[in-house]
Amino acid sequence: MRTISVIVPSLNDAEFLTACLDALAKQTRRADEIIVVDNGSTDATADVGRAAGAWVVHEPRRGIWPATAAGFDAASGELLARLDADSVPAPDWLAEVERRMNRADRPTVVTNGGTFYGRNALVRWIARNIYIGGYFTVIGALLGHPPIFGSNYAIRADAWSRLRDIVHRDRADLHDDLDLAWWMQPGMTVVRDRHLLVGVSARPFDSFSGLARRVRMAFHTMSVESREWPPLTRRSERRSAAAWVWEGAPVAPTNPEADGEEPVPA
Repeated sequence: MRTISVIVPSLNDAEFLTACLDALAKQTRRADEIIVVDNGSTDATADVGRAAGAWVVHEPRRGIWPATAAGFDAASGELLARLDADSVPAPDWLAEVERRMNRADRPTVVTNGGTFYGRNALVRWIARNIYIGGYFTVIGALLGHPPIFGSNYAIRADAWSRLRDIVHRDRADLHDDLDLAWWMQPGMTVVRDRHLLVGVSARPFDSFSGLARRVRMAFHTMSVESREWPPLTRRSERRSAAAWVWEGAPVAPTNPEADGEEPVPA
C-alpha cells in the first residue's frame, strides 16, 4: 500500500470538475488526498473543489505546466496521480494505479490514453485512434518508451523530486506531458497500462483552430526538447542505463500483455 495524491489542474472548468471529483468520490480505492489547482479561474472552480473535500491550491501563473507542478509540489502522497478537470476516471482507476505501481518492475510512471466522450462517434474515433493513437505510436517510437498522456497518469513522488528542477515547469508554451516524458532520466521507466481507464472530453476537437494550436504546440515542444537533449543522445544514454531502483531490485514483468502494456520499439 502507498499513499496516493490526485492532482487536478483547473481553469474555469467548474462544470467538468464537478463530474471529475464525483468520479473520484466513487473510487474502489479512495484517494488519500485530492488537490485541485485553481489556475486563476473566474468561475466556481475553487468552490467546487472545496465542496468535494479537495485541497484547493492557487497558482496564478497561467499554464498547465505551472499548475501541474504546483499541485505536485503541494502533494504529500508517495504516488502522484494526475487528471485533467474534464477527466472521468473509471471506478477502479486508483486501484489500478496502485496495483501496477506495486508490481515487481516498479515503473516510474504508469499511463494510458483516454476514452473520449462528447461530440459524435466519428470525432471520437479520430480522437482516439489517430490523435492519441498517433501520439503513442510516433512519439513512443522517438522516445523509446510510451509517452505520458496528461489526462491519465501517475508518477512516483520521489521521481518528481528528481525531475522538478529539470523539466520546464514554468513554461506555458510547452505540452507538460510531453516535456515530462522527454526528461525521464536514464533508468526511469514509463509503462502503458491499458487497464488504466479514463474518460476524456472531445472538446479539443470543437474547432480546427483549437486542434491546430495543439499540434503546433507539440512541434514547438519537440523543437525545444531536441535542442536541449538531442534524441540520439537521449536514446543512447537511456539505453545504457540500468533501471532505477526505487525499492528493492527491479524485476521484469513475466507477462507484460496481461497488464495491457504495449511494447514500444527501443
